[in-house]
Amino acid sequence: MISVEEHLESILRQVGRVGTVRLPVPRAHGLVTAADVVSRADLPRFDNSSMDGYAVRRADLAGVTSEQVRLLPVAGDIAAGEGEPRTLEPGTVWRIMTGAPVPAGADAVVRVEDTDGHPREAQFRVEPEEGANIRRAGEDLRVGDVVVPAGTRLGPAQIAAAISAGVQEVEVVGPVRVVILSTGDELVPFGGGEVGPGQIIDSNGPMLEALVREAGCYPVHVGHLPDDEALTRKEVRRHLDHADAIITTGGVSKGAYDIVKKVLTGEGSMEFTEVAMQPGKPQGFGVLGRRKVPVFTLPGNPVSSLVSFEVFVRPALEERAGRRAGGSTATGLATVGWRTASGRRTFTRVRLERDPAGGYAVSPAGGAGSHLLGGLSMADALAVSPEDAEDVLPGAEVELLLLRPKSEIDARLAATGGSDA
Repeated sequence: MISVEEHLESILRQVGRVGTVRLPVPRAHGLVTAADVVSRADLPRFDNSSMDGYAVRRADLAGVTSEQVRLLPVAGDIAAGEGEPRTLEPGTVWRIMTGAPVPAGADAVVRVEDTDGHPREAQFRVEPEEGANIRRAGEDLRVGDVVVPAGTRLGPAQIAAAISAGVQEVEVVGPVRVVILSTGDELVPFGGGEVGPGQIIDSNGPMLEALVREAGCYPVHVGHLPDDEALTRKEVRRHLDHADAIITTGGVSKGAYDIVKKVLTGEGSMEFTEVAMQPGKPQGFGVLGRRKVPVFTLPGNPVSSLVSFEVFVRPALEERAGRRAGGSTATGLATVGWRTASGRRTFTRVRLERDPAGGYAVSPAGGAGSHLLGGLSMADALAVSPEDAEDVLPGAEVELLLLRPKSEIDARLAATGGSDA
């Protein structure tokens, strides 16, 4: 057997980023910039008011205080979006709205709160400072400034900044398209009709589709393969021209009907191995075809498939998409003890509660078998035990690989007072 690190390192050595594409800024949400995004405009584009108030000449309000007020006539209103140039004549003011262009000749804006707010002749109670309440053109960004650095995932804030800076399209690492194939004569596709004797519903396909979406990638095909060598070979090859990754489940162990292993052995760089982990020991990976498409062959038991995705596939998809992986780990204290698989890294499905010190209290969710699904939906995380451990003792600190967003876990614990009791 090889270690978890050895298998993951072998995968990451062979996985490269997908090609870059140019997309309209809104369509690039969630993708990673392949080059710096630079501003095509000064921001702000023009001097504008940061407050509702009055555009003034400071000289006209020299010496004004709350006791020494001054009345000045209002030349008119300037609203946000005003396109006609305005000029401020000495001894007058313009009433101005937030975001509206400052008229030529004005060197400050007095807040409406520091006046009586009159629309025709306003009373002023302060002497403003130079440039008060004026956003100067270009004080945020100048043409050519970097708005979004290369290697940044485009979230809502980055999209807003790029669009405001006049950017129409961005160069990004392309979307990662993933094909998912469940294998086995015993499987009935979801929605595929009655489940006969000896058959089970394919839960792996929909589960992996959801995992791929959560990883920020795009399932482009979710299908089922019977235990037929010719059909399996044909289906895998069919997707090598358009997929950016292929995931199969089942058929990778030592059984007489483990078709995936038979079909793909010797293809490309495919290697089938046993990894020192529980669950998920039988693994296969390689790159196939002229496009060097990564192919992950995962074990068929649903829990094994989920653990394999989190440990091996998710980091590889992050690399493929140009993203920086991380942020899904935590620690907690075991509330009870449990056995682990000696000599193998053990991933135990656990439920989290809040301990008295404010940390996570950890207890197993469901049984240990990789075929058991009853506790899977209740699991918040995988507790990771090292290879040299034979058990986890009550009170021991355990490493956690989170299966849900941390904010979601914490919100549930806050709503239940820290416990599901």
